[in-house]
Amino acid sequence: MSTSGMEPQQRPKPSLRPWVEWRAGRIDDPVGRLRYLQSAAARSEPTGGRGLKFESSNRTSRLGIRLLSTLLVFTAASFFAVRAMVRVEPLPNYARRAQSPASRVEKLPYVWQVEAVKDSETYSNGLRIDNRYTVANHRRSYRVFPADGLQQTDPFSRSKPAGIVFHTTESEQAPFESGHNRVLRQVGESLLEYVQRHRCYNFLIDRFGRVFRVVNESDAAEHAGYSVWSDEQWVYVNLNESFLGVSFEARTEPGQEEASVSPAQVRAAAMLIEMLRCRFAISTANCVTHAQVSVNPSNMRIGYHTDWASSFPFEALGLPNNYAQPIPALLAFGFEADREYRRVGGLRLSAGVDLAEERLRERAAERGLSTRAYRRQLQQLYHERFHQPVADE
Repeated sequence: MSTSGMEPQQRPKPSLRPWVEWRAGRIDDPVGRLRYLQSAAARSEPTGGRGLKFESSNRTSRLGIRLLSTLLVFTAASFFAVRAMVRVEPLPNYARRAQSPASRVEKLPYVWQVEAVKDSETYSNGLRIDNRYTVANHRRSYRVFPADGLQQTDPFSRSKPAGIVFHTTESEQAPFESGHNRVLRQVGESLLEYVQRHRCYNFLIDRFGRVFRVVNESDAAEHAGYSVWSDEQWVYVNLNESFLGVSFEARTEPGQEEASVSPAQVRAAAMLIEMLRCRFAISTANCVTHAQVSVNPSNMRIGYHTDWASSFPFEALGLPNNYAQPIPALLAFGFEADREYRRVGGLRLSAGVDLAEERLRERAAERGLSTRAYRRQLQQLYHERFHQPVADE
């Protein structure tokens, strides 16, 4: 039959599915892949027959969804597989130091008073304080200076103890043996009468480990004389007022690195430190020895007193090794350490001197100054603003 004069019947185009699937597989973006599949389906649909267009589009959409789902599952599986193989290392020390100050907040001990009678107090950690020799002195009052603004910022007034300075009495020592009990008691009683009369310390720990309160914590004891210390926020000058004085009945020798105290004194001191830190929120960084803080303004040398130079048992008392801290008097005010100080102080104390000197050189270089010129500036600052007469012990 002749077909002239009749419209030829339209036939669907050949399937493009192999090409479309191959091309879609080379598109990484899932959204872009889906759009491509929808576009390809629209281009391949016949011009006539809406039912065929709907069926083809629906079939292509299902294909895109299956491809997208497969890709998402594969991506998730790869992520967890790689994560399982990655070893997470702890933060390096410098990164820990760079964290916010809140991450370095110390956890203070929790100690409370259990009993208080006429001559003694007892605390929850086992500490017992003998009050028979307690006397009053002038009320504690001092100025504290911001560490980052010594020259420009006005000081702040405080009355709460900010730290502890540890001392040795350097008094007569009898052999610590049972056969010398009478002499040990006599020497100890004479010592207590002396420190009471001169208001030398806030607390004294005798050779038997007994803790005596000498000057009330609300009052300043005459224990530190000319002295300097600093923590991350504040600089403290002349620590009679700002720090508590805790002394051990003991003697030290030049360069000594082993503590010359009894185990009973160590146990008692640990309990006393816990109580004081709890009561006054004292940082471990502000628990230091007399040799670390003592200065001589007349010649701008450190170490006018050198008790507990290198032998203080920080770790045994639950404290960090504060000998590793740079000596603040050198760093803040340009004081110097002579050879005699290093000889008497020993290796542990010298480490704090070396660290302070290194940082002093760095700060001088940052200001375009020689170390000598920068030190002179700091010494002048100390004499003009901070050098005040104090009572020495």
